[in-house]
Amino acid sequence: MDYEGQVVTRAASTPITINSVLRKTYLLLSLILFFSAVTAYFSMITNAMPNAFLLIIGMFGLYFWVIKARNSKWGILAIFVYAGFMGYFLGPVLNYYLHTYVNGMQLVGTAFGATGTIFLGLSGYALVSRKDFSYLGGFISIACIIAFVAAIIGMFTNMPTLQLLISGAFAVISAGFILFETSQIINGGERNYIIATVTLYIAIFNLFVSLLRIFGAFAGVKR
Repeated sequence: MDYEGQVVTRAASTPITINSVLRKTYLLLSLILFFSAVTAYFSMITNAMPNAFLLIIGMFGLYFWVIKARNSKWGILAIFVYAGFMGYFLGPVLNYYLHTYVNGMQLVGTAFGATGTIFLGLSGYALVSRKDFSYLGGFISIACIIAFVAAIIGMFTNMPTLQLLISGAFAVISAGFILFETSQIINGGERNYIIATVTLYIAIFNLFVSLLRIFGAFAGVKR
């Protein structure tokens, strides 16, 4: 994947350039999702116990590296490192659900299947309808702030209902991001496939984790 010409002005957004961005975005997305799965599996079999503070620092630090490197030859490396890092920290979460719940394997599989179905459904709808979902941008930004504040509060409280509501909110926000970013690509608002890929990756990652938490809230715990 070449990095030259990733940024194209709206005036130059022709069907050819749009299809090129779409093709590169989905190809890169599939590659980093696979790489993320590999690092998650490695984390699981090694029983890794990553530090939460390191997760927060690495998550935001590597994300800003991807943003900064989006127009350089380092963009591809940055996004793979980011996806690998996130996958590595997902491993312990998967181990928790597999070993804590009676139907842990089914729980993870259901969340995985539901995530894939929602992503393909929303992306397909945006691609076929070609509707402009740019109006979701403001809503998503406000909802993210509210959900993030609620998540911080939830860290210091033991309220299962609040945790469930937060997971539901993040699932809805993630779905909105999928519609928004796909619409941005097909309507000429996003011409950088690095940014498009990392946005969709984050949406898929958060959607999967949120669904896992929601399904887990109604599952039986091993005794």
